[in-house]
Amino acid sequence: MPWKKGRFRIMSGALDQIDELTKEPKIAYFSMEIGVHNDIPTYSGGLGVLAGDTVRSAADLMLPMVAVTILCKKGYFTQEINDTGWQTELPFIWEPSKYMELLPHRATVQIDGREVSVQAWFYNVVSLTRGNIPVFFLDTDIPENQPEDREITAFLYGGDKAYRLKQEIVLGLGGVRMLHEMGFEIKKYHMNEGHASFLTLELMNRFKKPIEDVWDEKLVWDTRTVRSLCVFTTHTPVEAGHDKFPYDLVSQVMGEIIPFPVLKELAGRDNLNMTMLALNLSRYINGVAKKHGEVSQSMFPGYEIHAITNGVHSFTWTCQSFKKVFDEYLPGWANEPELFVRIGRVPDGRLWEAHMEAKRLLISLVKETTGVDLAPDILTIGFARRATAYKRADLLFRDISRLERIGEGKIQLVYAGKAHPHDEAGKKLIQNIFRYKELLKDKIKIVYLKNYNMETALKIVSGVDIWMNTPLRPLEASGTSGMKATHNGVMNFSVLDGWWIEGHIEGFTGWSIGPAPHELTPGADADARDSEDLYDKLGNTIIPIYYHDRHTWIRMMQNAIGKNAYYFNSHRMMRRYVTEAYIR
Repeated sequence: MPWKKGRFRIMSGALDQIDELTKEPKIAYFSMEIGVHNDIPTYSGGLGVLAGDTVRSAADLMLPMVAVTILCKKGYFTQEINDTGWQTELPFIWEPSKYMELLPHRATVQIDGREVSVQAWFYNVVSLTRGNIPVFFLDTDIPENQPEDREITAFLYGGDKAYRLKQEIVLGLGGVRMLHEMGFEIKKYHMNEGHASFLTLELMNRFKKPIEDVWDEKLVWDTRTVRSLCVFTTHTPVEAGHDKFPYDLVSQVMGEIIPFPVLKELAGRDNLNMTMLALNLSRYINGVAKKHGEVSQSMFPGYEIHAITNGVHSFTWTCQSFKKVFDEYLPGWANEPELFVRIGRVPDGRLWEAHMEAKRLLISLVKETTGVDLAPDILTIGFARRATAYKRADLLFRDISRLERIGEGKIQLVYAGKAHPHDEAGKKLIQNIFRYKELLKDKIKIVYLKNYNMETALKIVSGVDIWMNTPLRPLEASGTSGMKATHNGVMNFSVLDGWWIEGHIEGFTGWSIGPAPHELTPGADADARDSEDLYDKLGNTIIPIYYHDRHTWIRMMQNAIGKNAYYFNSHRMMRRYVTEAYIR
């Protein structure tokens, strides 16, 4: 029997399905992380969850796509937080055979001068529309490999630069070779961030031209054909998000896949820059929001960078109580999110009760995991995302005494999020939240939920009353968590960066924090200006509306659904990828 979970399921008979799938050309979607299921820990945060939503919408829309990623048998990590708020990491051990099927196909890559075998696990995302997208999880944990090579696909984003380089070799080179072994004809390769850029080198070798001039080595390499096959989505303006490897390390670990003079022309003279490699070998390049497209264009002048604003998978990120309401009043909404524009059909009382049901579920989760009793009638603010410095999770606490005056007895806070194991500043940020939690314990209830995952995320984004986001401009490329909140009638209270620039109508779909988004780089006083506006709007606008004007609050809930969820969904996103990137 097929294994079932929610709207998608795994089907048996993988080889028969692959035979059928190889009958027509496909789009190959490559991503270092893909979040297909809460209990399959092959994602760390927004990038992987977005990739999962991409695949789910592709299945709903019956697009001819396959996806390739890394297995990560020990996951990202299990988050432990002690009483002082310090994060430690433990392996997340899971058994792939419970969720997917091991295929007999093998590909090989050269790593440290050795032949390393790569196998693939098959997970089939099947939609109720009868569309399906196979996801191939690459794995080097094979007995014939050396012990150190078997660990290459153990941890997501684990280890040092050499470890990351090896993983990206497996993803890019191994992924293309695996699809070839299976018999797929690929008409477009979509690189979801630069981690997969080595696939372009495999394509370079597959499309070598005859030597026309022995004095001009570059004529051997058909970059025009490779570019015509490749699409590249860049996801962040943060420097750490663009992998760079010293050429000495590349030579030692990967060898000379193509001549180094040619590689340096494509990937940078000083270091192998994975983003530059993708930029130089892709015909279509895009950022993930209009503002991010502009920021990326300024970062990489000389390239034409488009913008396709991210979206989230509507069915996945709508809680059960709202699904029931939408099914009753907006039938067909799951595959036609445009129907959210008709949200006015839903009676106010039904909308509010659906929200309160979601809020009670969140309160129950908080009680179960932290022992803290939150109150259902208190304004609840949610902040849950990767713990890293530029997200400024502690901006709300910049003026403790003012926060006390504004919020005592009137607000309660729900935090969650993991810091990367090597991000000391991110870990200290979590510790700071715990310190403020203790300082304010008699006046404002604050909880921090550990091990933030997809299941917890849905309960938080649907169960809070407002969703807060405080990134340092212009470092928030898109930010999809706020889109998930809107699908559940939760308004955003956020800095005008990423998607919120496009989704924000002040006092209508939510509220802004700080100045208009015309500045490319923030000034030194950004924290002061943003926190001042945050306190002012929270105390003088948001709290009074919540407690004294229920009618306006529900109108804004409707607007969040009808104006934001209506547009910021992955169905709209994927239709744009098809028309603007895939069929060019």
